[in-house]
Amino acid sequence: MNVPLPVLAWLRRYDRTWLRGDVVAGITLAAYLLPAGLGDASLANLPPQAGLYACLFGGLVFWLFCSSRHTVITVTSAISLLVGASLSGIAGGDTSRFSALAAGTAVLVALIAFIAWLVRAGSIVNFISESVMVGFKCGVALFLASTQLPKLFGIHGAHGNFWVNSGNFLEHLDETNLTSLTIGGAALVVLVIGKIFLKNKPVALFVVVGGIVASGWLGLESRGVKLLGEVPQGLPAFGLPATHWADWDELLPLAFACFLLGAVETAALALAVSNLAVGLGRGFPVSGGMSQSLVNEGGGARTPLSGAFAAGIILVVVLFFSHLLAALPQPVLAAVVLVAVAGLFKISALKHLWRGDRTEFVVAIAAIVGVLGEGLLRGVMIGAIISLVLLIRRASRPHVAFLGRIPGTRRFSDRERHPDNELIPGVLIFRPESGLIYFNMDHVRDTILDGVRAETTALKLVVLDLSAAPRVDMHSAQMLAELARELTATGVRVQAVEARASVRDRLRAEGVDDDWGGVNRFTTVAEAVEAFQKQTIT
Repeated sequence: MNVPLPVLAWLRRYDRTWLRGDVVAGITLAAYLLPAGLGDASLANLPPQAGLYACLFGGLVFWLFCSSRHTVITVTSAISLLVGASLSGIAGGDTSRFSALAAGTAVLVALIAFIAWLVRAGSIVNFISESVMVGFKCGVALFLASTQLPKLFGIHGAHGNFWVNSGNFLEHLDETNLTSLTIGGAALVVLVIGKIFLKNKPVALFVVVGGIVASGWLGLESRGVKLLGEVPQGLPAFGLPATHWADWDELLPLAFACFLLGAVETAALALAVSNLAVGLGRGFPVSGGMSQSLVNEGGGARTPLSGAFAAGIILVVVLFFSHLLAALPQPVLAAVVLVAVAGLFKISALKHLWRGDRTEFVVAIAAIVGVLGEGLLRGVMIGAIISLVLLIRRASRPHVAFLGRIPGTRRFSDRERHPDNELIPGVLIFRPESGLIYFNMDHVRDTILDGVRAETTALKLVVLDLSAAPRVDMHSAQMLAELARELTATGVRVQAVEARASVRDRLRAEGVDDDWGGVNRFTTVAEAVEAFQKQTIT
């Protein structure tokens, strides 16, 4: 199979004047990715080099398959937390096995993404509603805070859900290491100020460098401050992770959840090749990072080549300078992580849901509770199930508009939205605003019958406007025929109008078009009403 590389399209028209912008953006991006890689590796309960490998190998190949000049592939807080929380039980405390499982998860994500690209199923993520994503991200932010606050305060952390972690933090609060809290608090203040006044600038890198310098100058380790520890220098062995066949079964739900989160920001093919490279390079699942992409854009990137330059800088760090990271204080790293994901908890989005749609707000809260109480993996699945249930519920209960004539015109619109619309004596006009499918036809039929029964005046004509129904399946066509016969038996005449070609074909194929007055492409609602009124007068 010939896979078209998006890179070929922009390489053919690459302007040399763009190079400076791509190089500057690459340097800025690398300065942002280095602390992010370290922090997210910590969230994933993996050694720091795993985060560097993920940013390195993902970045080296992503630019070849990326069609957006600003999108960046990287580790993300949500996926990192998901990996860390989900693999603990499978790995059984074996750190080397944990790393292999994380890399194996990346390979599985690549396989799922590649299959999704082949069958054009990347749009599956569109089934997860925005309200669920808002709730999930808020839950992730709270869960993350429960894992990072103990590191910031220099106390022992737990490894449970949000409630277990929070209880442990409060229980051991009196054991706070003041030196850890001071150095972490100072880093937090600088990062917050930088986030406000120096948006999309690599402030985190300067904080990391400052923390390393302060560690040696102040002798922080002797004061009880935990340091990052040794970071191996050089590249890992490249190849499939050492996992058992049985492991792939256990990793599949996690990989699918990572794919769902990753595909929200990234095209399926680019996600596939990047995660394959990361999995073979001993990293863990990656995705398009929104904040990193903004940094790339703000740095002046003109093409995806900026991501390749950033990966090149990370490669230099991994080969020659990674040993310097060993002195990084853990409270500083915790501060970097906390600020990096602060944007996940969006109070404004929750307020918007509360004001705009209480049902969507309840869904978001359910997703938050799912993440906090059941863990991240189950939280993702709960969110996906909620989204599908909502989708099915809405599809099964489409709006059926009762139409009235717009005053002074021959046009008709929804009476519920426009109470001043004129009613036609003896006539009811309905417009189902959805395709008529086997699972929603009961609702449509019952709505029409309820409307007919609610009429207090003598009803002579029911007009069914099918202009908003893009399709009608076999089951629904038969039910429309039954509805027509039921109404006709009570002395009410029925007429279907404005059906689309495919709908007319279906009604004729099922032999039910005559039940609705002979469905054609010429008669409009206005014409059907006017014809009835003329007959009534004569």
